[in-house]
Amino acid sequence: MKHSTLLLLLSAFIACAPCLGETTSEKAPPEKKSSEKQTHSPIHKIVMFIPNIILDLCDVVRLRVRVGPGIAADVRATELASAFIGSYGSVYAGLPGPRNKRRPKLPIGLESRSGLQVSVADATAEGNIGPDYGPTEIGAGVHLLIIGLDVGIEPFELLDFVTGLVFIDLRDDDL
Repeated sequence: MKHSTLLLLLSAFIACAPCLGETTSEKAPPEKKSSEKQTHSPIHKIVMFIPNIILDLCDVVRLRVRVGPGIAADVRATELASAFIGSYGSVYAGLPGPRNKRRPKLPIGLESRSGLQVSVADATAEGNIGPDYGPTEIGAGVHLLIIGLDVGIEPFELLDFVTGLVFIDLRDDDL
């Protein structure tokens, strides 16, 4: 009885996971295009220096533990040299990796991914709550039955952190 109830709850979670994640609504303002780089005043840059340095440092490393049903494996050595196979729906906790946007990421959340991906040929469904890897991220992930682990390092974010110490934002992700 306990096992069937757990399986029913996990199945419901998988079905509802895309509804619960970060999604773009029609009311949300559109993201700035890279050609529309936002500039901040010198006072804003000084006031936000410490928060931006902390966020840039957190962007360098991905270290997540996932809990939820699934079987999957992936390896990444940049976007061009990456592969994924499997399916999972999970709750994660840990360092989320690169933001890829100005908005900070929470250290907990929902994540789902399923399908097959090799290099830029991507046939996965992430339901708007995928892991959002950086383009030069090096790492690996595995998910076995109900627990998973995802680790990675984003070298370009390390460079962004170092240049951020002298107020240069290479990733255009500072607040």
